[in-house]
Amino acid sequence: MSSNKELQQRREQAMARGMPSQLAVYVDRAANAELWDVEGRRYIDFGAGIAVLNTGHLHPGVQAAVRRQLDRFSHTSFMVTPYESAVALAEKLNALAPGKTPKKTLFVTTGAEAVENAVKIARVHTGRTGVISFGGAFHGRTLLAMGLTGKVTPYKAGFGPFPPEIYHAPFPIAYHGVSVADALGGLERLFIEDIEPKRVAAIIVEPVQGEGGFYIAPAEFLKALRALCDQHGIVLIADEIQTGFGRTGKMFALEHSGVEADLMTVAKSLAGGFPLAGVIGKAAIMDAPAPGGLGGTYAASPIGCAAGLAVLEAMEKEQLPARANAIGALITGRLRSLASRYSCIGDVRGLGAMVAMELVRDGKADQPDAELTRDLVLAAACNGLILLSCGQHKNVVRFLVALTASDALVNEGLDILEHTLGELRAPAASRQRQA
Repeated sequence: MSSNKELQQRREQAMARGMPSQLAVYVDRAANAELWDVEGRRYIDFGAGIAVLNTGHLHPGVQAAVRRQLDRFSHTSFMVTPYESAVALAEKLNALAPGKTPKKTLFVTTGAEAVENAVKIARVHTGRTGVISFGGAFHGRTLLAMGLTGKVTPYKAGFGPFPPEIYHAPFPIAYHGVSVADALGGLERLFIEDIEPKRVAAIIVEPVQGEGGFYIAPAEFLKALRALCDQHGIVLIADEIQTGFGRTGKMFALEHSGVEADLMTVAKSLAGGFPLAGVIGKAAIMDAPAPGGLGGTYAASPIGCAAGLAVLEAMEKEQLPARANAIGALITGRLRSLASRYSCIGDVRGLGAMVAMELVRDGKADQPDAELTRDLVLAAACNGLILLSCGQHKNVVRFLVALTASDALVNEGLDILEHTLGELRAPAASRQRQA
């Protein structure tokens, strides 16, 4: 079997550089919250495939469901000859979606595709064209989703021009001095300076920003958005692609605020590692597009739908949303203890098991430390822990361990984190003592 180095060399020759990997670690096998590379090295996985594996690598129920489906058929295209698993999964998602309004579901393949279709649905329903997103948002890499994304490098640099009628407002981030009032004021300025409300089809918001840095939208803000959308006939889209399926301690993050969105995009942990995404929304809005206006060759993959049904079964039987709260409390407790010792940890925040720490210089929020963040991620991997970074300034470490991980494994990973951070900060501490 090839080594990591050999595979990296082959990759550099064969694959486009625009799709990089964070680590030159080539996976051979994985189980729950652990993986092993081609050289036999074990890693604790705190990334879960970027929040895709809330049920862990190869959850037995998901694995069994996929095997049963593969014995029957792998693809027919739901738009040609449909099958029961897609209908059954839609029924379950409609029942689980926040709010009492009757729901319907559309299945597609990727999160970006879900976002694009949500905007399409909103535009047809309202007859309007404008869409408002937020600074720091991430909604995908396709052209419209990229336009909605509120971060230029690396996602938007060089790829313009972007679709018209997209606007960005500030997102409330208390740590950086942006209040709910500031954010709402930014929306009002958009309505005064750039686009009148009657031309806005949708406002799209992440209840917790993912790539943007795990900033949590206050319930007050989400309720104000709901009221604003109701006032002006605007469709409220909740992007639950990273926050959904138990990650925040509820099935969906919106449940923490009591807000019902008009449309909700889902993907990532929906199918436990198999490509499946969707839009869940109020039935009257979902039915606005005419037949044929929505769909896709691989939409509602039978393999993905079988996996999705198994994921929902595991969520319920194993009480994984409640488990997310326990894991989140464990991680944030350990991180806050570290923060009391290291001024480089400027903030620790989380909702359920969607946790982050923000690294800064001299304890100052306005001095992001992207270099330390990069070094910590790389050094932790050398010590056997997979971490992910994020944030507009690349200075946030995010924690997305599988909700099926044991306390012992989570603590083992946090021990590695603590040891690694100590190694990185020790030289600076030694220089200070010598001075």
